Amino acid sequence: MEFLKTSKNYSLKKSTYINLRWTAYFGQLITILLVQFLFEFKFNYLTCILIIFVGVLTNLYLEFRIKDNYLNNFTSTGYLVYDILQLGCLFYLTGGITNPFIFIIIIPAVFSSQYLNLWSSAILVLITTLILFILTFYYFELPHPDTGHFHVPSYYLYGIPISVFIGLSYLVYFGVKFGKENKIRQEAYEKMQEIMAKENELLSLGAQAAASAHSLGTPLSTILLTVNELKKEYGNDPKIVKDIDLLVSQANRCREILKKLTLNPNVEDKFLDSQVSFNDYIYEIVKSYEEISNKKFSINSENYKNPISTFKSNEIIYGLRNFIGNANKFSNKKVDIFLKSNKKETEIIILDDGPGFPKDLIDKHKLGDPYIRSSDRSHISKYGLGLGTFIGKTLLEKNFAKIKFENLTNRTGAKVIINWLNEDLNKI
Repeated sequence: MEFLKTSKNYSLKKSTYINLRWTAYFGQLITILLVQFLFEFKFNYLTCILIIFVGVLTNLYLEFRIKDNYLNNFTSTGYLVYDILQLGCLFYLTGGITNPFIFIIIIPAVFSSQYLNLWSSAILVLITTLILFILTFYYFELPHPDTGHFHVPSYYLYGIPISVFIGLSYLVYFGVKFGKENKIRQEAYEKMQEIMAKENELLSLGAQAAASAHSLGTPLSTILLTVNELKKEYGNDPKIVKDIDLLVSQANRCREILKKLTLNPNVEDKFLDSQVSFNDYIYEIVKSYEEISNKKFSINSENYKNPISTFKSNEIIYGLRNFIGNANKFSNKKVDIFLKSNKKETEIIILDDGPGFPKDLIDKHKLGDPYIRSSDRSHISKYGLGLGTFIGKTLLEKNFAKIKFENLTNRTGAKVIINWLNEDLNKI
């Protein structure tokens, strides 16, 4: 899908980046003017202003000449490299590593770790480290009043770049890690939205089919009644009776096709029902699986004492279908579903007699995360990337559910516990 391709691209939003650069240049200029004219510390401020002016020109070019709303990874990396070099030049003229604002030089690399790929971040970290090394030994003195000089011990001087480098490495590492996880989760959310859009489209078509069947039922009955009367009157004419029989068979065929198109062929006037309980949800989902599966499904609702009806939710249907479908896929012979409720909460428990959840995923609490793989090779053909579990969990949690995954202790099999507070169900 095209949107999946774009979600995997590393890019930088141009408007955000431009605004950040304007803020940086404005802050640099104000600082230089204050030091020169308010504090009257003498240094080569004109060269610093010239460096800032060149940066302003690059930002104007970026804003008005580059038309893309998002900068690709290569262009973004090039501009961030320039930003590091620009800051390096300013610090070279204003005290080097002894400048109290030296930590600012790590911002481009940290910024890239959130939005660009690993290689770009590595390049920016390498360039930043090299500049820190140069600024430790080569720089103009820090601006200071004529009456004094700024001197620090060598161990303190060398400790500054080391501390900045440690901070840089730490922030970039976590920026890359969280940025990657955020991209994976965003891609999964987009996939979920695509699936739900298709589901809603199918349900909408189904509702239209049900309405069509409902509306066409009377005309078809009239046609059949008329044809049967014609058959009684002209039934002795062999030339006409064959055509009449054809009309009857085709009318009956139309009726059967329209029945199959309805969401529930057994219901005619109630195809727009909206109030359902979880017993209805489970029964409807299990019935659809029983038609295509040879597994035995058992629904236990003995402790379902306080059924709460909610507006029919496609998200809840899809979420429950994911977990029941997984139980059907991994089970050997049977799937057990328990419905429980009291005045406070409602709970659905789904059990199967399959191999259970992969130990490496359930122990690390990774179940429900998208794009994960288990190291268990024994059932690798059934394991996917966790996208179905992620979608089901996300959709149900969106509707106030709490999900818990366990492996059975008395036998092999998986257990999924889905719990709602009744007060939350009333909000759906």
